Amino acid sequence: MTIKEHIGYWLKSANRDLEIAESLFDSGKYAWCLFIGHLVLEKVLKAIYVQNSNNRIPPKIHNLVKLAEIGRLQLTQEDKIFLDEVNDFNLEVRYPDYKQDFYELCTEEYTKKFFNKIKEFHQWLVYRIELEK
Repeated sequence: MTIKEHIGYWLKSANRDLEIAESLFDSGKYAWCLFIGHLVLEKVLKAIYVQNSNNRIPPKIHNLVKLAEIGRLQLTQEDKIFLDEVNDFNLEVRYPDYKQDFYELCTEEYTKKFFNKIKEFHQWLVYRIELEK
């Protein structure tokens, strides 16, 4: 697989996940919408890593801030804080100790706020890839 094909793989996968997150939001499954939203950003950050490194295989990590850093993406402090908040969505849905509290936190309003920011950040990340082509 070429670098371009590998980047395309990650972007297509992220776009499919974004559609799934939209469906989850529309059906009121808010916690899962945010969990998949985390995956969307993770996959685009892995595409950026592939683009900006000599290694075609991104690391098997899920920390968005770390992925951005090793992908040599310049982030503001506000961006880092946002990605750190989205990192929590990956953990909160997976672990029983956190699940119930997270489900209760994920109201429609809360989820809509974060999901809109995830979609905006996704577009910004994809634009970063387009600039580098």
